[in-house]
Amino acid sequence: MTAPSSSATTSLPPALPRPESGAKPRSSREVYRDLLAELLPADERLVCLDSDTGLFDGVDFGAGSGRYLNVGIAEHTLMGAAAGLARTGRIPVVNTMAAFAASRAIEAVKIDIALNNLPVRIMATHSGVSAGHLGPTHHALEDLAVLRALPNMTVVVPADAASTEDLVRQALEQPGPVYVRLGRNATPDLPPGPPVRLGEAQVLRWGTDVTLAACGPYPVHAALAAADLLDADGVDATVLHVHTVKPLDVETLLAVVPRGGTVVTVEEHWRAGGFGSAVAETLTELIPVRVQRVAMPDAFVPVAGDQKYLLERAGVGALTIAARARAALARPRRAAR
Repeated sequence: MTAPSSSATTSLPPALPRPESGAKPRSSREVYRDLLAELLPADERLVCLDSDTGLFDGVDFGAGSGRYLNVGIAEHTLMGAAAGLARTGRIPVVNTMAAFAASRAIEAVKIDIALNNLPVRIMATHSGVSAGHLGPTHHALEDLAVLRALPNMTVVVPADAASTEDLVRQALEQPGPVYVRLGRNATPDLPPGPPVRLGEAQVLRWGTDVTLAACGPYPVHAALAAADLLDADGVDATVLHVHTVKPLDVETLLAVVPRGGTVVTVEEHWRAGGFGSAVAETLTELIPVRVQRVAMPDAFVPVAGDQKYLLERAGVGALTIAARARAALARPRRAAR
């Protein structure tokens, strides 16, 4: 592998066409895979490191084929190699399952990558319970807590195909390490919203009574469905697609959540330390606000099943979100002393 030449492309190709309305749903990992196949030949800085995920089987990287390396099922080695390549001026894009990025490989992520603030892109597939059929060993319900705790780390969770493309492109140009949480299963596109910008939450729906802040494909769709349920009761909900967990968009949160207001966070993650915790930690330091967290309970998932079934079984769905919002709004606030 040769070092990138001085004439290496420094700007990325134009964005791929967005899917037309009614297009077949795609998973975020598929969108990322196809985008990387487009970008790798055009940018000599990019190197794709794989851990035998199978995601790139049959993919033709063309002129970039020499910069695709499969290191096998060796996640710790994967991260160490990526750090070394980043030191030479490359932009390594590493591929593994989220459960392994946040556990088996985390020492190398912490010491080799985050400590040195290196531009490694960790593309983590099978996030949450999207590998529900494989059981708790392959569930990733702790990764947001682990990765957002690391200094220098940016943490991104796209919720549909269009936001995946936009956020991956922007992540590739970040100066330090980035963790991108990708889903395994196809999910519908979100309704049109403001431009997708890393670090800026998208307001998908405006309301005045309660804020539903969601992170990830199923949670965002569930929040939108919950807003419809609340609307039938005369409750007006704002819905936020918070795709960047770190750095959290505090400015938008403060703009949509009034003092003394209520926020319901929704995520495909254990309650401890994840997106909901990030919102609660941030807002309660700044304004008096009530934060309700809808997330996976503090237990290993005891059954196998598909992603949607496991989420609904755990109460991460529209009915629970709406119920938590109604209960919070109905509960009297304790008077200030």
